[in-house]
Amino acid sequence: MGRTSRKKRSTLANRAIIASAALILGGGGLAAVNVYASAGEGTSPGSAHGRNWQPVRQASTIDCPEVVNEIPEVPDAARAEVDRELAAMDTQITDAYREFADRRDRMARDPQLAQNSVLGPLKARRTASIDRIATAIGRSAERPEGLGSLAPCSLRADDEAESQGPGEDPGQSEDPGQNGGGDGQDQGQDGGGDGQDPDQGRGGNGPEDSDFVDIQSVQPNVDKPARRRGASRGAFLTECGRNQNGKFNPDNVIAAPGVGNGAHHMHDYVGNQATDAFSGDDDLAAGDTTCRNQGDRSTYYWPVLRLQNGEAENDAAADGGGKDQNVGEIQTPSQVTLKFVGNPTGKVTAMPRFLRIITGDAKALTNGDANANASWSCTGFEDRQLKDKYPICPEGSQVVRSFAFQSCWDGRNTDSANHRTHVAFAQDDGRCPNGFRAIPQLVQRIVYDVPPGPGFAVDSFPEQLHKPVTDHGDFINVFDDKLMRKVVSCINDGRKCR
Repeated sequence: MGRTSRKKRSTLANRAIIASAALILGGGGLAAVNVYASAGEGTSPGSAHGRNWQPVRQASTIDCPEVVNEIPEVPDAARAEVDRELAAMDTQITDAYREFADRRDRMARDPQLAQNSVLGPLKARRTASIDRIATAIGRSAERPEGLGSLAPCSLRADDEAESQGPGEDPGQSEDPGQNGGGDGQDQGQDGGGDGQDPDQGRGGNGPEDSDFVDIQSVQPNVDKPARRRGASRGAFLTECGRNQNGKFNPDNVIAAPGVGNGAHHMHDYVGNQATDAFSGDDDLAAGDTTCRNQGDRSTYYWPVLRLQNGEAENDAAADGGGKDQNVGEIQTPSQVTLKFVGNPTGKVTAMPRFLRIITGDAKALTNGDANANASWSCTGFEDRQLKDKYPICPEGSQVVRSFAFQSCWDGRNTDSANHRTHVAFAQDDGRCPNGFRAIPQLVQRIVYDVPPGPGFAVDSFPEQLHKPVTDHGDFINVFDDKLMRKVVSCINDGRKCR
């Protein structure tokens, strides 16, 4: 897809009209609170000036249980249908979020509207999809039970959504999706205050100013396991460019194969140029590559980063772009480094061709941070890594996104039902979990030359509010056998190769 420039996710109880809302607290834990006080206590929330009406926080997104994490192993015969239904459920959430966002203020005055027009219909659609998933699995294996409990979703407040005091008219409260959740008073201390409107050019659903932090206020926090005797100390660097040719699409061939716009956000691609939702292994094997070494036809992709400067991209009215609330000027990285490294405790073995790895969690805002894995930093400060904040870099320093992919493989599968359990991270001591073997670890570093301050964001599912913790990377290994042998040899012998 072309563009204008190359710059650079319970049912409702009777005592709570809107169900529990999860607030992300320090340390990433989830605590449940009610968005609105009990409708049975005093005046109902629909009465704006009722004495006993006390909204705690204005809801800002939709929170749905992640079904893929709860289903059992999926038989091969059912995999395609299950993947399609899981992708359909993502679209259901996206559509429900759009309905919620369009009438957020009305729902604040009349919370039953959220149940009638958003949560109820969403539960019905999710129930139907979950039933189809269970039926598909049941044709070849034991039908899973209990998945229906995952159908209900709730509204929740973002961690930075503003509290509203008793007696205030909710219709007069500011929309947290529009004002960034801040009052502008703390921008200076965070390094982002310049007297300009902090919301100029933003998409209306994040990020917040409080999602940014001055990297110079962060203490060094990088700790690597010590290398032991027998460690594989080498590295292999593959040079595949920076997506200068502008290959973008909102597909995810790993998580949503065969489904266009399965990601609901735009991806940058380097390496294999045949990659889209419909690419099979044969297509990838025959695809052109931007990698200098033509033996590497692997697919490397990640959400684009946009400068939220009010400039419209060519995808402003397209899926994955403006239609999914991803707006702003897509930034071409100033540098992309793709490096494969070894294991601190022993040798690595070749990864299988067409191995698929997803690192990070595109739904970490609502899922929690258990699978979050992106790191944010600035050039010159990379001993300070952020997981849930974007960095504000000083003048002359550039923004850095990095991903250290899972480096342990189960020795059998190139993918799994949830796209995670066939690979694993090494343990704290660097060893692979029992039953897993060490493989070359992809370490991905992406650098951007963007203006200092809170003015950029990665693309995300709309309900994930462009939070930095949702950043993620995807990789499909399409090294030919000869080159993979070279990668393993270089790493195990302690050499630096490319």
